[in-house]
Order: sequence, then C-alpha cells, then structure tokens
Amino acid sequence: MQTIYNHVIINNIEWSRQMKRTDVLSWDEYFMGLAHLSAKRSKDPSTQVGAVIVSDEHRVVSIGYNGFPNGCSDDEFPWDREGDFSCTKYPYVVHAELNAILNSKHDLRGCSIYVSLFPCNECAKAIIQSGIKRIVYESDKYATTDSTIASKRMLKAAGIELYQLPYCIDLKVEKHANE
Repeated sequence: MQTIYNHVIINNIEWSRQMKRTDVLSWDEYFMGLAHLSAKRSKDPSTQVGAVIVSDEHRVVSIGYNGFPNGCSDDEFPWDREGDFSCTKYPYVVHAELNAILNSKHDLRGCSIYVSLFPCNECAKAIIQSGIKRIVYESDKYATTDSTIASKRMLKAAGIELYQLPYCIDLKVEKHANE
C-alpha cells in the first residue's frame, strides 16, 4: 500500500499530512463481500448463498444465508439434490433472500438486497412484497430456467432494479493463532 502525503504551508511552516487510503472497497464490493461471508454459514454441501439487505443510507438492516428453518436439524433433514422430492433438500431449505427478509426488524421499503445468486421466483415474490427496490447479484447461472425467467418477469413488472456486478468477489477467511 502506497502512503500519500499532502504538503501544506501555514504561517511559513510546512506541514506534511498523510492522505486517506484510496484502495478501499466500493459499497457494492463491501456488501457483496458480506453476502459471501454470510454464505459461509450455510451447511449446504452443494450451494452456499448469502444475502445482505441495505438501506439507502448504506446501513445493513438484515443478513441471511440458505439453510433449514429454525428447529429443523441439519443432521436429520436431507441435503440431496436428486431423488424423490421429499428426500431432497428442496422442500426444506429456506433461501438466503427469504431468511434475510424474515430476519429483519426494519421496514425494507426502498432497500437494496445483495445476493450471490440471482433470486428464484419464490424469493422474488418476497422481495417484491417487502418493498425492496434494487437487487445486486453476481451469478445468474440459472438464467434459462423457468424459475429465473418467471422471477425476472415479476421483478421487472414490479419496477425492481436489477444489477449484475461485472465481477465476482473472492472472499477468503483464514484462521491463525493470536499473537
């Protein structure tokens, strides 16, 4: 990191003052990074998704990740992706977006939601009903599925702004002994 100094002369005395850092995260990078950090709480072995809801003043109002509902054991319910519907994770997992909406104690009208994977049609309904006005997302890997097509149709009809980041955030969390 380069240190930058600003030289100022006041009353014939030269002062040197360190300038602020310029390599800080943008708001989009920061909030998407929080979504990725939240996703690391998911116990889903195949897909970890995080969501962060943010006010227009850049305040985090809620956070969520995909997982089973409270009281439903991660060890007793299935994580499978294939097989009979009731023997897969799909009827049981609460998506990150819905968890973030349900976890909030605030009015979400006018907020933005940052999510690592584009919301499905069920989450889109909850996003619309909650009053969220902007979705910032990274991956759209299910763009051609019926669920995502329906989701985009509803979100556009409701006037929700959709913004796909032109890059992906790579978050690495490392543990080491305290010094």
